[in-house]
Amino acid sequence: MKLLFLGDIVGEPGRKAAKALVPALRARHGLHCVIANGENSAGGSGITPDTAAEIFSGGVDIITTGDHLWDQKEVSHLLVHEPRFVRPLNYPAGTPGQGSALHRVEGFAPVAVMNLQGRVFMPDLDNPFRRVRTELDRLREITPVIFVDFHAEATSEKIAFARMLDGQVSAVVGTHTHVQTADEQIFPGGTAFLCDAGFTGAHESVLGREIEPVVRRFLTNQPQRLDVAKRRVLLQGALIEVDEKSGKALRIERVSEPLSAHPGSV
Repeated sequence: MKLLFLGDIVGEPGRKAAKALVPALRARHGLHCVIANGENSAGGSGITPDTAAEIFSGGVDIITTGDHLWDQKEVSHLLVHEPRFVRPLNYPAGTPGQGSALHRVEGFAPVAVMNLQGRVFMPDLDNPFRRVRTELDRLREITPVIFVDFHAEATSEKIAFARMLDGQVSAVVGTHTHVQTADEQIFPGGTAFLCDAGFTGAHESVLGREIEPVVRRFLTNQPQRLDVAKRRVLLQGALIEVDEKSGKALRIERVSEPLSAHPGSV
């Protein structure tokens, strides 16, 4: 079974890349499930039903999120009504939405997708190391194929979390920093890991934003309008192959696909 995960989709350039490139990647690799972090898809901050619909229309099956979940008020509709939309599991009990979702694949075990958020240099949610256990036990009764998007800042927290889950999930891939790391590996227990998937959007930028306003912000300590950048658009993420019977990862490969290589793109 082959899964593709897209790092944080940033603004219109990221949505355009996902919509243009995912169908070709599905065909090229024979993908069974495509997961994307969409928390920055609406103007670079937050997500709306319209931006989610655009991402789904390109062939994404499940959307995960993170600390920018609440940046657009329209997200409440997705939390309540969209079964393919996942927020971090470790929000307090009673928070709208769900921390995991299932994608059904004909002829294969379902793919379970979990989303958790770290706490180091991040908003203080419930402890993800503790909160993951009950949901993981529930999902393992349904399927051995479990993918985790761990939305966190600190590399040590991401690595520790993935090491704790080694042999219990198929993959743990980090998001949030927008910088694709080069540490893809399969742990001894069979869990694929990548510290950060990078981001899908304009890379002639500072993490997807226009360069000059970010530099001015650091120079002056004054607020700036941080518009979404538009140049050198890449789709970034990870391609993961999983044994659907055991749930163990067989291969993980970083993906960094330029939109300019796609016919008809600009």
